[in-house]
Amino acid sequence: MTAFDELMAFQRETSALGQIAGRLGWDQETVMPRGAAPQRAEEMAAIEAVLHARRSDPRVAEWLDQAAPQDEVGKAQLREIRRAYDRAVKVPADLATAIARTTSAAQGTWAQARADEDVSSFLPVLEEVVSLKRQEGEALAQGGDVYDAMVEDYEPCTTGAQIAAIFDEMRPRLVALRAAVLERPEPAALTGSFDELTQMRLTQKLAVAFGYDLNNGRVDKAVHPFSSGSGLDVRITTRTSETDPFNCFYSTIHEVGHAAYEQGIDRDYLLTPLGRGVSMGVHESQSRIYENQLGRSRAFTGWLFDQMKDAFGDFGIADADAFYATVNRVHNGYIRTEADEVQYNLHIMLRFDLERALMAGDLQVSELEAAWNDRFKADFGYAVDKPSNGCLQDVHWSVGLFGYFPTYSLGNVYAGCLYQALRGAVPELDEQLAEGDTTGATAWLREHVQQHGGLYAPREIIQRASGVEPGPEPLLDYLEQKFSGLYGL
Repeated sequence: MTAFDELMAFQRETSALGQIAGRLGWDQETVMPRGAAPQRAEEMAAIEAVLHARRSDPRVAEWLDQAAPQDEVGKAQLREIRRAYDRAVKVPADLATAIARTTSAAQGTWAQARADEDVSSFLPVLEEVVSLKRQEGEALAQGGDVYDAMVEDYEPCTTGAQIAAIFDEMRPRLVALRAAVLERPEPAALTGSFDELTQMRLTQKLAVAFGYDLNNGRVDKAVHPFSSGSGLDVRITTRTSETDPFNCFYSTIHEVGHAAYEQGIDRDYLLTPLGRGVSMGVHESQSRIYENQLGRSRAFTGWLFDQMKDAFGDFGIADADAFYATVNRVHNGYIRTEADEVQYNLHIMLRFDLERALMAGDLQVSELEAAWNDRFKADFGYAVDKPSNGCLQDVHWSVGLFGYFPTYSLGNVYAGCLYQALRGAVPELDEQLAEGDTTGATAWLREHVQQHGGLYAPREIIQRASGVEPGPEPLLDYLEQKFSGLYGL
């Protein structure tokens, strides 16, 4: 075997172990008994110790020095392995293990604090998570910006300053559009009771309609919807509410976007660095375009209206046009995952600024709830009513995902670019979506984005697919056109 062959064999074993760790995380959020949490924390710490040892194994450096790839794919594999190795060797093994143990335990503490509306019970473990993650960021940054080092985990070659500049460009048009929309009469909200088993049956149908392969996946329920896994085992979760089936349906479509990306990657890349999504921003571009530009379109909501009538009978919405307005209703709300397209990115900007301040040491964990509530009141004009609608609503910080939040908005930006290209490439898109047929759109996304996995850098894959340099203008144009039509602006 050549050095390249030996390296790739070693990498496949490491990736397989990483998939096992991911499955432990899936189990923890879905079916694990609550009392198992302390043991699961030890299990996660143990497997992280093994993974860290492999990722920082000195043999990787030797193989990298000796490997001679023969093609573009081989060069990309080495690029990604080298990037991961360079990061791994900077983080002490005991720190990596401590982070895995603490974040596993913190997740359960967060879930209970959220259920109890008790921020104080969560703050001590969050303090520990923030301290550990700051140490990790300092080790990775080596004198540079700690938050930039964290963002690199989720969106390579992107800095906090670059993200802030994009957000500064987006905010004025988003705020102006929101102000104009909120002055107009609000469409009717969905009311009534919707059987949760029926929701789950319809959500399975939606998952399949958007191309989710249930032979290599499954749909379960969790407190916070997520997608897990890659290659031949890609699982999603959703959640149900008796009074809000949209939460279930659009969480499912969103997570299917993530899952379809992983299922669509070239199988030759299985269990290699190229065999997963290249960044969370590109990942979010898939979930957001599935959920919003496709799933909330006038054409597709017409089909969904008929499906809901068949499933639930008369549910109080007169016709498909009224249903389209209800699905896309811009309204006051606290929850990021339930936010309309106009206001969603404002929720992300709040989190981005707060976590950046936490990592810089400019905001203390003890001050987080007050800072969140003050910022929310300033941005949205009304007060947070309870912690589960405020700083306890998201799982991300409890599990140490600092630097992750801004990728949601980067995903929206990328989705805007992709949708502009998709409309030109599939002129019959609306006719297809009106029949519940997403294959024109999903096949285009698979060909131009998903199949490539990690072959190209994040911004490069979006530029190659869309033909434009990634930027927020296509997204903002799409939002203004859509909501001006909906609200008669």
